[in-house]
Amino acid sequence: MIGHLEQKILFQHLPGVGAATYWKLLERAPSLSAALQASPDDFSDILPEEARQQIKEWQQYGDEHALAIRARSDIAWAERHRVSILDTDHENYPELLREIKRPPPLLYVAGDPVQLSFPQVAVVGSRNPTPSGRGAAFEFSKLLASSGFTITSGLALGVDAAAHQGALSCQGKTVAVLGTGIDQVYPQRNKQIADQIISGGGALLSEFPLGTAAQAANFPQRNRIISGLSYGTLVVEAAVRSGSLITARYALQQNRELFAMPGSIHNPLAKGCHALIKDGAKLVEKAEDIVEELKGFLDMKWQQLSLTNIPDTRQIASEIVANEQEEVVLAQLGYDVTPIDVLAERTKLPIGDVMACLLTLELKGLVANIGTGYMRIKLGDITAAGLVL
Repeated sequence: MIGHLEQKILFQHLPGVGAATYWKLLERAPSLSAALQASPDDFSDILPEEARQQIKEWQQYGDEHALAIRARSDIAWAERHRVSILDTDHENYPELLREIKRPPPLLYVAGDPVQLSFPQVAVVGSRNPTPSGRGAAFEFSKLLASSGFTITSGLALGVDAAAHQGALSCQGKTVAVLGTGIDQVYPQRNKQIADQIISGGGALLSEFPLGTAAQAANFPQRNRIISGLSYGTLVVEAAVRSGSLITARYALQQNRELFAMPGSIHNPLAKGCHALIKDGAKLVEKAEDIVEELKGFLDMKWQQLSLTNIPDTRQIASEIVANEQEEVVLAQLGYDVTPIDVLAERTKLPIGDVMACLLTLELKGLVANIGTGYMRIKLGDITAAGLVL
């Protein structure tokens, strides 16, 4: 009998099924395993005829059936290419995504799967933006990433690509959600960006099985993941009828914050944003507006992540002697994420000295390295973590 993960992959490869079918099935059966062992005709109102026929054949031939062979092949491919396959029970499956209606039963992740649980802001918009729209997506994403947010988008041309590039430009983290299989980067023109996302510590992810090519119906489905992963969604430029507005609707349904950037009344790509603002989306003119709105979520999440990852440094701390430079650096460091170059500017110290101070402060448990910068750890948090100062 094939394993739990193989069963889910096998199910994915059945014709005419998806996340909605999976969750409908589990409303009637105690588990996917039980559903696959039952008579497929018991689910004739849920499963297409061709899918039912393939389940019957699999029940007859077992591990030798083509679907079982393909499931094992997919797992082997993922292991060779360092792709993580996460089901909803996996420790790295993002909690925020698990909360949405009918979340993806499986996620295929290239890159760092832990990044999916970091605080994210989705940035979406037109595939054919104006130069100012493209520039705004880049600059907003750069500042948001510098402030500690992971930028999430869909790797499409236009605003999506600019958003990913903005985050990468400041060594920030970014996540790209694909509307294809994880082995089918689309559009191919953005393959270089995809590679940079992974090498920069971010992630690519897809809910679709390996080999899934670009299909129009998959992209709206993909959009619910983009908004579902994020505390808020920013729409930069969008026509009245566009995929970005689908993402915006998902954000509202998922009880996420929605932001829209206004534009000229003569710009057709501003009309979608204006419609969102009329319907209650928050109008934003600068990235700081979003940071201020989501600051509470950001602080709470980084605090949780910091406490989870803080090592026991009691013995190390007792062996490290404080110096005046450390006090200067610590005085200029708050509870928000601060990049090293900003600290160097604030303290007027050489960047090498700042980095040395941060290293010893981190060993003492006084600060945490968040990737895009450092933040001070509150005394109460250190005590809760069992550290002695």
